Amino acid sequence: MKAGTKLKSAVCDTEVMVIRAGEGVVACGGVPMAEDKPAETGSPDSEFSGGTLLGKRYVDAQDTLELLCVKPGAGSLSLDGVALMTKDAKPLPSSD
Repeated sequence: MKAGTKLKSAVCDTEVMVIRAGEGVVACGGVPMAEDKPAETGSPDSEFSGGTLLGKRYVDAQDTLELLCVKPGAGSLSLDGVALMTKDAKPLPSSD
């Protein structure tokens, strides 16, 4: 996996763009994501059904992987079975 790769979920409509590549298996809804959408789709695992939000960036706890959601869906993102979290926006400096 490298930066610029577009990954698609096998269980929902979620699509993400890899911003910063890391090691491990990226999954959505508990099922590994792939560059091509499978012919048949399943349903998200109940543990990973929190959904994804359009335009949000998702990172792992070590900040080694960053994904940008380009199409939202019902499944939530994970890396090697550990849920990814949304990246917080950096606060702008005050202009006193």
